[in-house]
Amino acid sequence: MSGYRQIDTEKARQFCETLFAAYGFSVEESKTITDVLLRADLYGIESHGVQRLVRYHDEITSGQVDVKACPQIVHDTKISAVIDANKAMGQLASVSAMKLAIEKARNSGCGMVTVRNSNHYGIAGYYTNMAADEDLIGISSTNTEAICVPTFGSQAMTGTNALALAMPADPFTFSYDASTTVVPRGTLEVFRKTGQPLPDQWALDADGKACTDAAVVIDNIIAKVGGGIAPLGGMGTLNGGHKGYGLSIIVDLFSAVISGGLTSNHVNRKPGHTGICHYFMAIDYAVFGDKALIKANMSKFLQELRDSKKAEGQNRIYTHGEKETEMMMSRLKGQIPVNEKTLEEMKKIADSLKLPEASLLLP
Repeated sequence: MSGYRQIDTEKARQFCETLFAAYGFSVEESKTITDVLLRADLYGIESHGVQRLVRYHDEITSGQVDVKACPQIVHDTKISAVIDANKAMGQLASVSAMKLAIEKARNSGCGMVTVRNSNHYGIAGYYTNMAADEDLIGISSTNTEAICVPTFGSQAMTGTNALALAMPADPFTFSYDASTTVVPRGTLEVFRKTGQPLPDQWALDADGKACTDAAVVIDNIIAKVGGGIAPLGGMGTLNGGHKGYGLSIIVDLFSAVISGGLTSNHVNRKPGHTGICHYFMAIDYAVFGDKALIKANMSKFLQELRDSKKAEGQNRIYTHGEKETEMMMSRLKGQIPVNEKTLEEMKKIADSLKLPEASLLLP
């Protein structure tokens, strides 16, 4: 793949853990953050993998992320809780929140935990799969800074606002994870690095017109002069953009509104504060009957989807989570592709932290 280098997966893990420890995170915290981060690369989701390190470096060194933060439960019931992350690293607050949701689901059949005053938490599917691994249904969503332009608007008002759900099934866990925008901001960053034009209708300029220059769109988002990414479905209503717009509002409702946190249009990536909010839910589907039978029904349905008639020229229908699982299995003991510009960023970060041993792990 032109413009990319292959990095040994284990070396990439060591590199990231070394970086996060250098910022002041404990060994266990560094492993947790790294595990969430690398899961994206293992799944083939480049936008949320190691290419995010430069963002995390800026946020940690500017004080936007508090390395010593102690998230606290500010509201608690048998089935719900609200956590104030106190500017903690998003992955750390979120792993704890989903563990709490799982515990409540074990005890009461359902657990719902919202988190406010947090930071970017990585891929939403990591947390839903935490629940699925415990034989539960998992749901997670997060808002972000405003990046999505409402249908017929020209100003970003909602975030990438990812929504994910996972449920145990055989032979693959059903694992849906998607932004409620056409693509997340990280994908625009990848396009900017590769110099490729964006597909038409993905993004808008400051006047609300279609724009294919990733750098222009990103710069406009940062400067907050207008424009951004279109909702899932694209610009206008012809291809259902209004539906993606509605989904993005729903994510803000569950992550920000009910947690007492900031909605996307008030989240701001600036030194000292962000305000990102998350939502986690775990459901013990035994509350609906025989778990083995329910899981078998889901597995049967998914297999029927795979076995259904293929389009001309196609030989396989996937269900959500299949591609990611297969890719992870192939990359776990192998290598992950990393953009050369991302590698340059990683080396600069290691140098700034005076970690020559980390740089040696990179090609």
